[in-house]
Amino acid sequence: MKYLSSISTVVAAALLLAAAPAAHAQTADERTPRELEGVGIQEHLGAKVDLNLTFVAEDGYPHALKEYFHKGRPVILNLVYYTCPMLCTLVLNGQTEALRKLPQTIGKEFDVVTISIDPRDDFGMARTKKAGYLESYERPTDGWHFLIDHEGNVAKLAKQVGFNYKFDKVTDQYAHAAGIFVLSPEGMVSRYLYGVKFKPLDIRLALTEAAGERTTVGEKILFYCFHYDPAARSYVPFAQNFMRMGGVLALAIFGFVLLRLWRRERRQSHANRQMVTAK
Repeated sequence: MKYLSSISTVVAAALLLAAAPAAHAQTADERTPRELEGVGIQEHLGAKVDLNLTFVAEDGYPHALKEYFHKGRPVILNLVYYTCPMLCTLVLNGQTEALRKLPQTIGKEFDVVTISIDPRDDFGMARTKKAGYLESYERPTDGWHFLIDHEGNVAKLAKQVGFNYKFDKVTDQYAHAAGIFVLSPEGMVSRYLYGVKFKPLDIRLALTEAAGERTTVGEKILFYCFHYDPAARSYVPFAQNFMRMGGVLALAIFGFVLLRLWRRERRQSHANRQMVTAK
């Protein structure tokens, strides 16, 4: 009976843990500020971006987006801002880590275009960011470009790929989601990859699909970056995603414990029956 009691306790705990993330999510949704309304990524698979849009490159001059698209070479597009205090850096770091593990090299089999959504960023910031990430990439390449906005074109590009963000004057930050966009050599939106960590295999497959002008549907898990809770002094929406993931992990652990207790009870019951038979 004590094993049954233990199992009941574990089951109750597991159910509470399973309910906790849902309850927390509901509370979080209720607390979601107006600044986050409409923020996220809306997939536009198969849509083509305007490659005639111009952006200012690290050299300080405007360049058309089509200059960074080449026959047979897909493009990974990043929409970030260079003064982002958290999420943009995590996205670029995670992307760089994954790209280092690919057999393909930026500038040979594919290209990367990183564009700031903040019109206040200048090409000096872009140049500094480029130097840092090229050093981190650890391979010589001329195929990773860091650009800034020109004549409001970044907002047009963001709309075309479904990247919805907002600027909040109070916090002086952009509310946005985490993800990268894989475009075909002709500028077609082929794949969305979400989060701040990317599997090299996922990127490799996405590049292969994009090179063939094909689209791929992937798993959508959104992470948000926005400091809207002055009391918490933290990126609450970003943390909530991890808390929900943590709840799932904890539930899995409890499930494992429950299985072990169930097996232990069965062995004990079998041993008791053998003892009764022996008598």
